[in-house]
Amino acid sequence: MTFRWRYLDASGGPIEGPDEEFDDQQQAEGWFTDEWRELRNRGVDAVTLLDGDTEVYGPMSLHEA
Repeated sequence: MTFRWRYLDASGGPIEGPDEEFDDQQQAEGWFTDEWRELRNRGVDAVTLLDGDTEVYGPMSLHEA
């Protein structure tokens, strides 16, 4: 399977974001580590990591607690 991120708005609804796919979870998380601030600046409020269509974890807020 391929890993990818689902991007969510403040109400938890899906929104458009970068259409990136990764071979493994570590690559996906590494990309996210570098990009989360830019995602937040573009209006993404939370993300969910997917392995194919299966949720690995999330939603995970991009805002400080």
